[in-house]
Amino acid sequence: MNSFEHRSLALLGLPAMPLAFVALPLYVIWPHYFANQFGVSLGLIGAVLLLARLTDALLDPALGLWVDSLMRRHSQTLLRRTWLAGALLSVGFLLLFFPHWLTGPTVTIELLMLLVLGALLLSYLCYSFLNIALQSWGARLGGDVVMQSRLVGWREGLGLCGVILASLTPGWGGMPALVSFFVLLLALSLGAWWYAPRPLPAEIQPMTYEPQWRVLLKPWGHAGFRRLLWVFMLNGIASAIPATLMLFFVQDRLQLPSALQSQFLGAYFLSAAISMPLWLACITRFGLRRSWLAGMLLAVAVFVWTLGLGAGDEIAYTFVCLLSGLALGADLIAPGALLNGLLQQSPNDSQHSGAYFGWWQVATKLNLALAAGISLPLLQWLGYASGSRDAPALLALSWAYALLPCLLKLWAGLVLFFSAPHLQHKE
Repeated sequence: MNSFEHRSLALLGLPAMPLAFVALPLYVIWPHYFANQFGVSLGLIGAVLLLARLTDALLDPALGLWVDSLMRRHSQTLLRRTWLAGALLSVGFLLLFFPHWLTGPTVTIELLMLLVLGALLLSYLCYSFLNIALQSWGARLGGDVVMQSRLVGWREGLGLCGVILASLTPGWGGMPALVSFFVLLLALSLGAWWYAPRPLPAEIQPMTYEPQWRVLLKPWGHAGFRRLLWVFMLNGIASAIPATLMLFFVQDRLQLPSALQSQFLGAYFLSAAISMPLWLACITRFGLRRSWLAGMLLAVAVFVWTLGLGAGDEIAYTFVCLLSGLALGADLIAPGALLNGLLQQSPNDSQHSGAYFGWWQVATKLNLALAAGISLPLLQWLGYASGSRDAPALLALSWAYALLPCLLKLWAGLVLFFSAPHLQHKE
């Protein structure tokens, strides 16, 4: 297709809203709710979550191959599978918050956690399938860098709206409202997807046979993909570390109530949503790579000031969240649009877009895992523990929260700067 109208962009991006609506509750709201509601220990919940997430991440590349296989048959075949995945995701989501509907009021802890593990696996796998399908669909539509950037920008912007709605809905009507609103929103968005632009038939014709293991590893033979994934992971870990340590920083370094975390997150995500049109204009004029570099430098220039914050600096930290949110807009648009651009270089790469996005999703999940795996042990080694108020411990917290992400951002920026020959496409 040669152009994306606003209506088409909205239809293509709308499924990102309920998918983001799933991500925040499952990662943030559900563990706390489930522990309080059913009296299950945090250690047991953490072990079940870890097992489900590892299984999900390992299966993402295979889900990508399945998406490619469905698209080779016909785009409508994939759309039918999205409805099945949406129905199963709704069931899994419902059982996670209301497992007693299936088990009854009296149930052993073993049976309850077995049901929860099954519901988590079902929810994560369906979520991953829908996410890979949505990204792969967009990549196959073609278009130049501006069109792909607008597509990714609308998708990520609607995803941010989903994050904000998911954070507000439980306060309005509790968990029944959260689950009901999610199911309704998912059904509406999947229905809208049927009327969205579809890849051209030439893009999805059957290809010559290749062994599945070779197709699975095909993305790693693409030098541009390897370099882009390296930048994406460095930058993603840099962004995930502050998310992991935010509550520690707010409570111990700033010595502010944990309830203010919603204020800070709201400022961050609202600012990111507002920044989307600004970054799209920047990309139109300067290109994806330069715009992403500018976003990284802005993030470092803003976030490094948190090193100087101390007890009671609520207003100053709110401004840091607002300006960091502006920089986030570039992180949301540029990586996905750059990957879509790389896939446009070759019809063969485009027809394997599901495999590429399967590995891309593994990297996204590894970013969160590595952020916790790096920052938390580092803090312990530097002498910080939750609740510490002595100067050396708080200095260590500031270094891990602010300095380490800035150094990783600068490293990602350097790799991106010297990656121009690998990331050339229709700019």
